[in-house]
Amino acid sequence: MNLLSELERLASEIVTRPQLAAIVDKAGREKRRLRVKFGIDPTFKDVHLGHAVPIRVLRRFQEHGHLPVLILGDATARLGDPTGRNDQRPALSKEEVEANAETYLNQIGKILDLDPARCEVRRNSEWFGKMDFFDGLKLAAQATVARMLERDDFAKRMQEKLPLHLHEMMYPLMQGWDSVMVQADVELGGNDQLFNLHMGRQMQERANQTPQVCLTTPLLLGTDGRKMSKTYGNHVPLSAGADEVFGKVMSLTDEGMAEWFRLATDLPAEAAAALLAGHPRAAKDGLARAVTAQLHGAAAAEAASAEFTRRFREGGLPEEIADKTLPAGEHGLAWVVAQAVGGSSSDARRMIQGGGVKVDGAVVADPNAKIVLHAGAAPILLQAGKRKFARVRAH
Repeated sequence: MNLLSELERLASEIVTRPQLAAIVDKAGREKRRLRVKFGIDPTFKDVHLGHAVPIRVLRRFQEHGHLPVLILGDATARLGDPTGRNDQRPALSKEEVEANAETYLNQIGKILDLDPARCEVRRNSEWFGKMDFFDGLKLAAQATVARMLERDDFAKRMQEKLPLHLHEMMYPLMQGWDSVMVQADVELGGNDQLFNLHMGRQMQERANQTPQVCLTTPLLLGTDGRKMSKTYGNHVPLSAGADEVFGKVMSLTDEGMAEWFRLATDLPAEAAAALLAGHPRAAKDGLARAVTAQLHGAAAAEAASAEFTRRFREGGLPEEIADKTLPAGEHGLAWVVAQAVGGSSSDARRMIQGGGVKVDGAVVADPNAKIVLHAGAAPILLQAGKRKFARVRAH
């Protein structure tokens, strides 16, 4: 299959398709690699499967001989929201951003070949770190307030009389300037990024560069049909082990499978359609195997499928259960759950209230329940959700 046909499967909008076809053809004749840009801000520690959709588009270009330009937005990530109202953009220190950036590379490397000969990795502090205040004003002069208010979320906040800070309006300009600095031929992003991608085209034209092609991808919804988010716990982290990835995919709603086959796997459309025409459980197993194999290999995917069947269909426990040692004494169950399997106490309370926590095989639904740990006593078997287990003992 040629590149353009492969891109159609993953793209929601291409601005413009004729331009993309022309530059792909020209690059082939001139034996030149297109510079295909994708930027991601290392705001959190995890990259999830939703982020992976445009990264998989990058891989498509890479497989056809073009050069991915992966920009880690270590400068844009530090903008944050100083009011604290937007928890999707927390204000981070330089050290926090750099720590996240390293984990991002490890996770993205599961999908994209990051060999320097095949991928260019940049941090946008390379150019923004050298700018002074007057350079920032020159950047601000590249667009008008009226143009910025064409962005949907900015316009909505103005209509609802919600705060809109000046520094937030700089973000599209900074993303656009990234395109100028790396001389991007194509820029990728989720379909909520189209305004920012257009800003790159505008700024490139003003810099006497050929405006980039903008290619957006659909947003992959979470396992529960809502926006994929760590807050909802409906995401699949790329850092997760094979069993967790497999189990997360198996919790997907039946209605979401077709879109996940299209956006999260390389399975041919005919093969996906055949699975979807059969039993939903078999289709979901095929989907989970495909996603897990991409991150951990086919053997790990097969093992995860067998383990899932044994644990959940046959009612068995996982072969490996983590041991957690906590102080002796009386503790709130929510705190014990958070310490034993990870997450916050508030997340644990919600899970307890929803009947998702078992202590020694019995559901405990009281969020105020207490657990007494005795030194030297047998460990307590704790289960949180379908996949997280721990044996908790006192020290």
